[in-house]
Amino acid sequence: MQGFLLANGYQLGRTIGEGMYSKVKEAFSQKHQQKVAIKIIDKKESPEVFVQKFLPRELQIATRLDHRNIIHVHEALESPEGQVCLVMELAENGDVFDYVLREGPLPEPRARVLFRQLVEAIGYCHGCGVAHRDLKCENALLQGHTVKLTDFGFSKLLPGDGRELSWTFCGSTAYAAPEVLQGEPHDSYKGDIWSLGIILYVLLCARLPFDDTDITRMLHQQRKGISIPTHLGVSRECLNLLASLLEPDAALRPSIEEVSRHPWLSRP
Repeated sequence: MQGFLLANGYQLGRTIGEGMYSKVKEAFSQKHQQKVAIKIIDKKESPEVFVQKFLPRELQIATRLDHRNIIHVHEALESPEGQVCLVMELAENGDVFDYVLREGPLPEPRARVLFRQLVEAIGYCHGCGVAHRDLKCENALLQGHTVKLTDFGFSKLLPGDGRELSWTFCGSTAYAAPEVLQGEPHDSYKGDIWSLGIILYVLLCARLPFDDTDITRMLHQQRKGISIPTHLGVSRECLNLLASLLEPDAALRPSIEEVSRHPWLSRP
């Protein structure tokens, strides 16, 4: 692998992340004269459903998206041994989850700056017919103060009206909407909206809202709704946005366009 990437102008460095079927390594690109991230997926080590279904989707979707708040993919390469390499821009400052662990609960203005960028990224994705389906703090990377959405491994390209329902459970349980956890046919866009609500909660409280060790109990907690410690002083406007994002009834949950128009997001 090292020799293959070197022949293509990339000097491999340290491992900076690991997924279920992939590793992400830092590398220096001769072509771009800067550091990049390379996601390496070994098709021989991956399940057939992943190789046949999810990997082609990721390659198709990740290489066509172009937005300031989405990690840019420079190129996709495949080695003779069947390893797929996605060469991407590098986000030097880690992910949002690590940032919040380090900083603790964020004041609303700081949370808003980060969250607004994620809303813009998802607005762009949904506008392109793409549901991300694995939104979580670990997939929101930081490049300075800029949020960069990454990991389209579970994403799906939806038909024109976006109304095709999905049966697949994707993503992380802690960020999954009730209808996804219950295995119901669901609107993947509305699933993304729920996950955005979980991310906003984490930004404000520095912890996850629901305990995902027991799914039955978690579904009960989701129906009951969230509670935010009063000492954090979260505004009524922000609580209103959170409640709408984490609405258990998907039919009542807002679209990304409606989210982007919420008054809390337009504050300075």
